[in-house]
Amino acid sequence: MRIPTRFLIWSFALLLCAAGDLSAQSRTPPASQPPQSFAHDREIAARFAPIFYQALGDKPRSDYITNFDFDGDWRGDNNWEHTDDKKFSLRGFIYYSVSETQTHYFIHYAVFHPRDYKGGERKGLILSEIIREGVKRGSDNDPTGLMAEAGVAHENDMEGALVVVAKNGRDIERARTVFVETFHHDDFSPYLAGESTPKGFGLFKTDQEHALLYVEPKGHGIEAYSGDEKQTAKKEFLIYKFTGQAEDPDKQQDGSVGYELLPIQTTLWPKARISKENKSTTYATVHNYAEISLNVVQPNGRMEVKKIKLGEIGETFAGDTGGMNMARPPWAWFDKHHRDDPLGLWFFDPARIIKRDFKLGESFSTVYVRLPFWAARS
Repeated sequence: MRIPTRFLIWSFALLLCAAGDLSAQSRTPPASQPPQSFAHDREIAARFAPIFYQALGDKPRSDYITNFDFDGDWRGDNNWEHTDDKKFSLRGFIYYSVSETQTHYFIHYAVFHPRDYKGGERKGLILSEIIREGVKRGSDNDPTGLMAEAGVAHENDMEGALVVVAKNGRDIERARTVFVETFHHDDFSPYLAGESTPKGFGLFKTDQEHALLYVEPKGHGIEAYSGDEKQTAKKEFLIYKFTGQAEDPDKQQDGSVGYELLPIQTTLWPKARISKENKSTTYATVHNYAEISLNVVQPNGRMEVKKIKLGEIGETFAGDTGGMNMARPPWAWFDKHHRDDPLGLWFFDPARIIKRDFKLGESFSTVYVRLPFWAARS
């Protein structure tokens, strides 16, 4: 059947009007729409990827930033010994995930090292073994208090940072890095941009919106890079910058190492969905995260509280050298100053945490415009 030309023109005009309405609505897309593609999340994570100043200790290879499966497997209990084996290159990788509210992007960056060797590789291990034996013989609790605060050497290590970017329309080139919160040894530290900050906050610097972060040697806690004497005295550095190429530090001559981004969604997270049928060599313990409530935008533009069931998820990486199973993925990090927070809140609802920690007003939205990957899976 032939369709009249006048009908086609009229229909096309209606489509143009509808497209105009959709364009206006797209400034606040509903959270129920399909998740953005890996490509878009990666674009955001790459645009604001931090520059890491990795300080080197007396065992530089143990300070190289790399991926959990650098040795070709997802076992957590052989990473310590494989760190010394030069047949395994420790190429530069950083894990990431992206969340988005009406006003900001929230980008988690997780930094992995196969070893935490504070106290020295040998002495730190001896101290760890003594404490572990004391726990075994004495009680279920650490009698010294050191183990609970990650004060000893252990296999696997993951610290990181949450970078918060203020949106300015849809063009990410116009967006600006405004807040950074780093994680080091069960402590979150808030940083502001600018020349001075209120009491309780530090300053962070940027290079074209890439936050400059310092990673300490041996223990690998992360803080803003200041370049002061405390950070730089008698230290050598590797400077990790996002290039899209995972470079091998052993093959770099100028101290600069390019890194690649790895989505948490397709790497660390699927391995954490442990069940009786799905045993894990990556994670040693699980935690029941129950459910998380998020403020989300619905298709009608209204805000609604959405409850997302999480259940049991891997909580600690398997590690049998030094402190047992001490390293944690980002959803199991906690702030010792906010122990009443549900475990994982910093990862699952970053907008709520940043609004509280930085004492922000109503203009800072905690309403998500799309569900994060873990919510869509749950």
